[in-house]
Amino acid sequence: MKVNIRYFASIREALDCGAETVDTSAVTLADLRDELTGRGGAYAESLARGRAVRLALNQVMADESAALTEGAEVGFFPPVTGG
Repeated sequence: MKVNIRYFASIREALDCGAETVDTSAVTLADLRDELTGRGGAYAESLARGRAVRLALNQVMADESAALTEGAEVGFFPPVTGG
């Protein structure tokens, strides 16, 4: 299935990519994250399991167990603090 991925803040900078559409066999957000880290390099570093990464599914904060659907929009972003 195809999903649209958006990367934000420091993740976007590390990947030098703000968005992409990928063809994936992932069933959940966790599967997608693992698939992307499997690319190695900046993906493995930025999306690694030990890193704090928030996820959104169709513009709503989501747990990694959330199911993907065809054409879904997935957002990856680091936690943000404000003052």
